Order: sequence, then C-alpha cells, then structure tokens
Amino acid sequence: MKDVTISALSAQRLTVHLGTARASRQVLGGLDVAIRAGRWTSIVGPNGAGKSTLLRALAGLVPVEGRVYLLGRPLPAWPHRERARALAWLAQGGASDMGADDLTVRDVAMLGRLPHQGWIAPPSPADHAAVEAALRQTHAWDWRDRAFGALSGGERQRVLLARLLAVQAQVLLMDEPLANLDPPHQADWLALVRQLVRQGRTVVSVLHEISMALMADDLLVMREGGITYAGPVDDTQAHAALSAVFDHRLRIHAIDGRWVALPQ
Repeated sequence: MKDVTISALSAQRLTVHLGTARASRQVLGGLDVAIRAGRWTSIVGPNGAGKSTLLRALAGLVPVEGRVYLLGRPLPAWPHRERARALAWLAQGGASDMGADDLTVRDVAMLGRLPHQGWIAPPSPADHAAVEAALRQTHAWDWRDRAFGALSGGERQRVLLARLLAVQAQVLLMDEPLANLDPPHQADWLALVRQLVRQGRTVVSVLHEISMALMADDLLVMREGGITYAGPVDDTQAHAALSAVFDHRLRIHAIDGRWVALPQ
C-alpha cells in the first residue's frame, strides 16, 4: 500500500460509476493514484478515457468507491469549508453553466473567496487584495467592472482562472484550462503554473494540448478508465505510453530542450 502522506492527492481502489441506477456504467475501475505534492501533473489520454471523471473524483464531486486522500487526510474527514480552502477547482466549460452573466468580473472572482468568509459577511481587505492579485495575474484587472456575460469565451476563461487563484488553495485542479485561450494567453497560463509550483503549490490539469502537457513535471496517461503510465514526463516509458494510447499516431520528439508531440 502506498504512503498517502507524501502525496497532495491520492486514491486507493478508486472506482466510479456514472448514470442511473438502471443504466450505470463503470468509468473508472479500481485505480491507485498518487499525485506528488509541489509539482504539476498533467492528465492526458484520448476522448472517453476518464480524465475529467478522475479529476472530479479526486475533488470529491462524484460518488466513488475506494478511498481518496487530500494532503494525507481522507477526503470525507475534511470539513466542507476547510476543504474548499485547501483544494480549488476549475471545471471544464465552467463559463457556460455558472449563471453569472449579470455579475461583474470582480464579483465572479470574489466567489473564490467564499470559503474564507463568514456567513453573509462582507468581503474583507484580504479578500479584496486576493481578488485584485488574481485578476492581475490573469490580465483581467482592467475590465474588473465589466459584466461577465459581455466577455468573450477566452476572457471568461481568464476570469474563471482568477476565481480559482483567489481561493489561494494549496492544491489546484483544472479541467481543460486552456479552452478558448489564444496562444499568448496559453503561454501566460504556463508561466502562472510554473510560478504556483515554485511557491510549493500542487497543480493537476487535464489537457488535450499534448505538447503543453509534456511541459509538466509528471504525466498521468489514461485509456478506457485505466492508467497506463504515471510518473515523470521525461521518462521514455511516458512517451511510449502516450504514443500507445493514441494508437501510435504521434511521436514525442525533443526540440530546443522541450518535448513536443508530432504526428507519426
């Protein structure tokens, strides 16, 4: 059995079924997972591999069988507010389902401070400072008073990222964080992730951009609800597993000191 205390997030015999009681299907089957603390782990794999489901299971957002640990502590043992301060979540397509079109950009980012606020208490100076810092980090501060619903898809994504950062959590989970971002802002996201890791935070991302995922510290490769590789991104086994889950239609090359995925 793995020592869960050395991991920011870990799971033992993790199984997830989705659907109704009459028509459920197993999406994840008996996985053992260990996400190392203070590192950036990218989860990759083909469509339907279970990547988003795994991330949601680690966040405690779907019913699971097995055990999930956050910072060495069983996830169910965390009081809700304390867990919300320790673990922050950026959902895939979060801009479309949060019903915040009438809120200002600043108000949307302030939602990330809810775990730090008392019941019906107004935002504190610390809350305002955290929101300003987060909006500046995502280059969204200049339109802080604009309506969220008036923004483009890429602008909304940057505001949602600011909301995530405003939590100031130790562990950050991001499902498709590069959605709608143009290349310069993808580069900004990469720089931000590296900054967070330097600060000792743990970042876990689900990415379809394979070459971007190869810039992570660790890689978790998935296929059909299972894990085919988990470990450092520069291991040749990682590259072989990545090529295999995409039916050997891509190869990993070293170009200018970086790993890049190119068509076979």
